[in-house]
Amino acid sequence: QVQLVESGGGLVQAGGSLKLSCTASGGIFSIYTMGWYRQAPGKQRELVASITSVGSTNYADSVKGRFTISRDNAKNTVYLQMNSLKPEDTAVYYCNARIRGASSIGGYWGQGTQVTVSS
Repeated sequence: QVQLVESGGGLVQAGGSLKLSCTASGGIFSIYTMGWYRQAPGKQRELVASITSVGSTNYADSVKGRFTISRDNAKNTVYLQMNSLKPEDTAVYYCNARIRGASSIGGYWGQGTQVTVSS
């Protein structure tokens, strides 16, 4: 059973930094694109950043220059380094990955980790 487990959320003051991690486990053959999404109260879930298996990245305009996504394929882990955090970055952050398992390919989500940025 494929699982994604996130860590690294918390409370930080505006201008501060946090680093999120997400590790995939459980019958994995290949991991394709991995990404981070976020959902603030009353808003739709939105893409923050994504990274392909060969390292091509994509960012939401609102985080360009402040956030960096990276991955360690040997550890089945994706990271999100968040710098210069703003109160509007407050949200639940979800990891997403497209994974080839033993019998199928599918998209998987982590449980979410809360990021709160105080002004």
